[in-house]
Amino acid sequence: MAEEELKLPFTAHLEELRQRLLISLIAIAIGAVISFAFAKQLFYILARPLVKMLPPDQPMIFTALTEAFFTYFKVALLSGFVLASPVVFYQLWKFIAPGLYEHERRFVVPFVISATVFFLLGGLFAYFVVFPFGFKFFLGFSTDYLKLLPKMNEYFSLTLKLLFAFGLIFEMPVITFFLAKMGVVNAQMLSSKRRYAIVIIFIAAAILTPPDVGTQLLMAGPLLLLYEISIWVARIFGRKPIKIEEEPQKDNVAANKGK
Repeated sequence: MAEEELKLPFTAHLEELRQRLLISLIAIAIGAVISFAFAKQLFYILARPLVKMLPPDQPMIFTALTEAFFTYFKVALLSGFVLASPVVFYQLWKFIAPGLYEHERRFVVPFVISATVFFLLGGLFAYFVVFPFGFKFFLGFSTDYLKLLPKMNEYFSLTLKLLFAFGLIFEMPVITFFLAKMGVVNAQMLSSKRRYAIVIIFIAAAILTPPDVGTQLLMAGPLLLLYEISIWVARIFGRKPIKIEEEPQKDNVAANKGK
């Protein structure tokens, strides 16, 4: 860790953060502009898990004049973030890199790749596993006189929340890897806090998911598995404890025996 980097004033760190955020926002904006041309197709892909379960003559609706336009705009922003995610994660790395040792900064490429892949895996898990299960549960409340008419913006808000929630929780092994490399956490610490982690995981699942037990378990289950994986990540890749030199003690024992 360079000494001059340690002496940077707080305002310099804020300026660095502003620069990294600006670059990330520009990358997201470029991705959103490209994605807006395909916003209708992207929204259909996003809505497909629900559309497949609706009756053929039952459409998704919008009730405000500008609702469809702004929903497509938000879809383009979401797609722009996905396209720009390697840039975003790289800027995050560049912001935290000054706090790392020189040999730890070489993990920039693995960090960007793994963070992007795990985020996408979380989103795909939500799309292919959580969406069908959750939507089937909620559609089960339909009756002969009670039918669901899903609104565009409400559906997008729900799916956006789930996609980002699962994308972020799948980052747990990646975050643990670098915290272990920095010596902030270790396997023993994570193992000893397992009972507290389980409680926090179920609380987080209850907050981040719709109010049904099935969807909550679909989040809590992967979180528990990822926590166990994180323990092994910390055990394998964490900093090794520094061994205390025992030579002086041996010399003192030899000297005492000589007396």
